[in-house]
Amino acid sequence: MKSLFRPLIVIFAVLSAVTGLAYPAVMTAVGQAAFHDQANGSLVEVNGKVVGSTLIGQQFDAPQYFWGRLSATAPMPYNAQGSSGSNIGPTNPALVDEVKGRIDALKAAGTDMSQPVPVDLVTSSASGLDPEISPAAAAYQIARVAKARGMNANDVQALVDRYTSGRQFGILGESRVNVLALNLALDAAHRG
Repeated sequence: MKSLFRPLIVIFAVLSAVTGLAYPAVMTAVGQAAFHDQANGSLVEVNGKVVGSTLIGQQFDAPQYFWGRLSATAPMPYNAQGSSGSNIGPTNPALVDEVKGRIDALKAAGTDMSQPVPVDLVTSSASGLDPEISPAAAAYQIARVAKARGMNANDVQALVDRYTSGRQFGILGESRVNVLALNLALDAAHRG
């Protein structure tokens, strides 16, 4: 019986060392060397202070900022530890209330409501963490942001154009605008 336990213990020790220590150490080293920013959360720093991540949305609700998608994460919006959608179906009255609430917030912030509201401004994303909006959602907010900042709408449009990313590899997904990057650029342009 002892002859059976010794190989099992050796195999367990070797596999534990390889899969529990060596492999994670090598992957961490490769990640830090080859993909340093991504391995550390794609953090965005301004003046040496972390202000967010390019991968996780943030709450912007002041009129002078572009607003992102709603977040359904709990217990607070954009909680990366609680990524989830609302799971509210199209026939659920709670979805209608959520959409009406966001439309009311857009009106209260001074958004021109003469055009149809882009869907990504009034509904939450599947993850609840979406950091990007469609170019249509950004264009919808240009007049409000320009007015709130006392900027020319064409200058704000130029920033939106600069921070609009096309389809990945030219074919995957849709064009998108990173809300945090755009708002930081607005702050920098408005200061300068």
